[in-house]
Amino acid sequence: MNAGQAGTDLQRSDISQRVITLRRRLIRAGVSVSYLDPADVNNPSFFDDHVDAAVRAFQQSRGLIVDGIVGEETDRSLSEAQFKLGDRTIGYNGAGNTPTRGDDVTELQRQLSHLGFFYGHIDGEFGPPTQAAVEELQRNVGLEATGSCNGATISALARINRSISASKAFSLRDYERLNQASAALSGRVIVLDPAPGNGQSADSSNQKRLAESHITSDIGERVSSILDRFGARVVFTRIEDQYRTPRERIEAVHDSGASLAITLHCDWLSNPVASGVSAFYWGLPESNETRSPIGERVAHLLQREVVARTGMVDLGVHPRSWETLRSSRIPSVQLELGYLSNDDDAARLATPVFRQILADAIVIGIQRLYLVEEDDHPTGSLGVDDVGRFNEIDAEREA
Repeated sequence: MNAGQAGTDLQRSDISQRVITLRRRLIRAGVSVSYLDPADVNNPSFFDDHVDAAVRAFQQSRGLIVDGIVGEETDRSLSEAQFKLGDRTIGYNGAGNTPTRGDDVTELQRQLSHLGFFYGHIDGEFGPPTQAAVEELQRNVGLEATGSCNGATISALARINRSISASKAFSLRDYERLNQASAALSGRVIVLDPAPGNGQSADSSNQKRLAESHITSDIGERVSSILDRFGARVVFTRIEDQYRTPRERIEAVHDSGASLAITLHCDWLSNPVASGVSAFYWGLPESNETRSPIGERVAHLLQREVVARTGMVDLGVHPRSWETLRSSRIPSVQLELGYLSNDDDAARLATPVFRQILADAIVIGIQRLYLVEEDDHPTGSLGVDDVGRFNEIDAEREA
């Protein structure tokens, strides 16, 4: 049995003092499972079936990979789930310092957005946009504009927070930029994030991970080649087989100045029958609440174009709270291109012609995001030549 040393993942059958802490963190996060409380079991340091069930329930509620393993992302989500709004004073820690993150920050951003003070990306990270929104709220209610959310600020929020519909105020700025933008792709910056391989799956062999890396990189290069013809600039989060952590990939998005980020990924499942394509955007899976309306729109456009042009099984569009979707600060989508564990999907993805069809579909989905209603066409009816025509028309208008 694993001794569960600090700094390693925790999983079923581990014995460690950290499991006792894990039990308490799961309870504070709102997970309700029998025999989870350390006081209810003989050996609370043992990662038993009850702890495993609690971890999986938590992962399911957060849209994480449901594997029962407390790895980096699950641990981070658990840390954020420890705080409700009002539990602590929260504020901006300054550039270069580790930002304050948590469910309380997310709830603060949500309330500020519905009151019209916050127009940033709801990501649960207390940065300069959140600080500015808190300062504006404080000035409006006669408090000292410190930018930190303390008890007095929370009390003021409670007094003025009226029962209003979810106005999606946090997306107004993105929508305004989109409405003012031209249809041309020239000058736009798009981030492409080709997945390096499905390291999350214990069933994936090194060969399968290599296959995914090759496929996603090749499709990304094909998309980049097309976009480059129309004057768009593509920023890749990785080069060739270079491995970068999710946080490093997110930082690459932050540094790019891009307006859109697309992760390209291939699925793998132990059941070889699983087949099809899907798309994901930043939202809450437990309530289907959209946290990135532009991201949701892009996800639907990409999914529909891919399904229409390939005939692959349509597995739908779904909200997820994955770090790469939530913390990117711009509309972001993860596009699942098929299952390498399925013979039919894998055979198609291995074909250069099919990967070119996928690349065309992605480019056309991106283009449709920027088209005004009168220029748009039904799903699957546009070609890459039409993208060129839209960009020529826009250039003529500029002249």
